[in-house]
Amino acid sequence: MNPERQRECEFQLLRYVPDAVRNEYVHIGVILREQGSAHAPGRTEVRFTRDWRRVRCLDPDADTALLEAMEGELRQRLAAGPEGRLKRILEESLSLNVQMTDAKAYLAESLPAGVEELMRLYVDPPPRERAPRLAGRAAIQARMRSEFEHVGVWDLLRKRIAAAEYTRRGDPLRIDVGYRPNGIIRMFHAVSLEPGAEMAKVLAFSAGSLRAGVERVEKAELELTAIIEPASKLGATDEEPERLALYRFGVETMEEHRIRVLTTSDLSRVAETARRELVERQ
Repeated sequence: MNPERQRECEFQLLRYVPDAVRNEYVHIGVILREQGSAHAPGRTEVRFTRDWRRVRCLDPDADTALLEAMEGELRQRLAAGPEGRLKRILEESLSLNVQMTDAKAYLAESLPAGVEELMRLYVDPPPRERAPRLAGRAAIQARMRSEFEHVGVWDLLRKRIAAAEYTRRGDPLRIDVGYRPNGIIRMFHAVSLEPGAEMAKVLAFSAGSLRAGVERVEKAELELTAIIEPASKLGATDEEPERLALYRFGVETMEEHRIRVLTTSDLSRVAETARRELVERQ
């Protein structure tokens, strides 16, 4: 690191603490804050882990989707709030199960580089401990997030949208992400056909009441999109007629209930559309 380019910063680690009495925890994120002045407040970077395996080992019931949503909320509030309110913003944004350490001094070549190093040192597991390659619905969700983050709109999306808001109380379905560009609401849900057509049937069953509820509550049309794996990735080819038939059944079942079906190969186009509708039209 070039000493002339070092920036004076301070960092705090974010810990997930499921039981305050036992005081067992795992680091889940980093806040790196550049030292500023009265005339030029320092910038702040926030990063949470993308590998929740350690959290699940400590607490199998941990709501990792809620923790992921907390990252976006925290980043937005820190960007909007004055520097002097940093502590209060952190306290208001963090849940009872998430704590932050005391601030420590840190020299960084740049904020992004500093965050990467701190994540590697304190948060992310070493390579030998990394989880195996994601598969099924988790792999589709990870690809969705990656594409939306790439175009800079991930923090602008609604996440884990409760279907019960639009259907009826007790409905357990939560749609992965969505947004409202104008008079239409776009929702996207990862549906893996790797284990069979059960996920497709669940979404198809819910589509009608979800669409009616959105029209009633939001006074808007719903465009519901299922994101699935490409057929070739699942070996659903003419050489595997049974697997191909099952794949087609899942796709056709959803399409019959007015669900748009796209594959992970289409996600870059989906994300670019979201960028145009959420960023360029502002």
